Amino acid sequence: MLEEASELIGLQVYTNQGIFLGNISNLVVEVDENKVQGLFITNTNPLLVEGSKSVNVPFRWISSVGDIVILKYFPKRVALKRGASKPKAEKIDVPE
Repeated sequence: MLEEASELIGLQVYTNQGIFLGNISNLVVEVDENKVQGLFITNTNPLLVEGSKSVNVPFRWISSVGDIVILKYFPKRVALKRGASKPKAEKIDVPE
């Protein structure tokens, strides 16, 4: 059982269909609310994320956390926006 949020760093993340997405490298925290907003995933699966770019996965998409993290939702494929400057991470926004 996790006792600190920092224990999430390094965990592998999988979709609800069992496809490896990547590894948690950091947490996205809303400091004013003292709340984790998302997980910063690196070394992403190129089948899911174009160019294996890092992504920020909203915390609400998490289904379960244990030895690995399982998401209840992830898009079929995340593509880079054309014509944009090269971002360090792609933010995924989906209406609630």
